[in-house]
Amino acid sequence: MIEVRQAGLQDLEVLVPLFDAYRRFYGASPDQEGARSFLRERLNGGDSMLLLAMERGGAAGFVQLYPMFSSVLMQRVLILNDLFVRPEARRGGTGGALVVAAEQFARRSGVTRMRLSTQVTNIPAQSLYERLGWEADREFRSYNRTLAVMEGTN
Repeated sequence: MIEVRQAGLQDLEVLVPLFDAYRRFYGASPDQEGARSFLRERLNGGDSMLLLAMERGGAAGFVQLYPMFSSVLMQRVLILNDLFVRPEARRGGTGGALVVAAEQFARRSGVTRMRLSTQVTNIPAQSLYERLGWEADREFRSYNRTLAVMEGTN
C-alpha cells in the first residue's frame, strides 16, 4: 500500500537521501548537506510543497511543486518540478500515486493548470505522464540560460 502525504520539517532526514539521489539522476554531484540546506529553506519558507510517498514503512519517493502565476490566465499555476521514486520502488505505482496526489493538491488549492518538464530521453517518465492524461506541449518551446552569479548577491 502506498501512502502519499504532505512532507514537513519532521521529514527532512527522510527526504535528504531521496532528493540527493534525484539530483544524481540528473548528473549532479552528491551533496547531502547541500540537499538538507536547500530542502530546509523550501520547507521553512513555504516556497514549495513536498509530497512524500511511504511504502511498507519506508520512504519510496517524493514530488516537489513550485507555485507560479500565468499572466494570460490570471491564475496560479503549479510546476511539478521534481519527481523521484527509489529504483527498487519503481513500476509499482508510486510515481503515479505521487502525480495524482499532486493533481489533487492543486485542485484543492484552486489551481487549474500544472506544468512539468522532463528530459527528452526520460521515456519512462514521459510514458507515466501521458498515461495519466498529461499532454506534451506542441505550441511552445522552452529555453534555458545559465547565468553567472554577480558578486555581493546571495
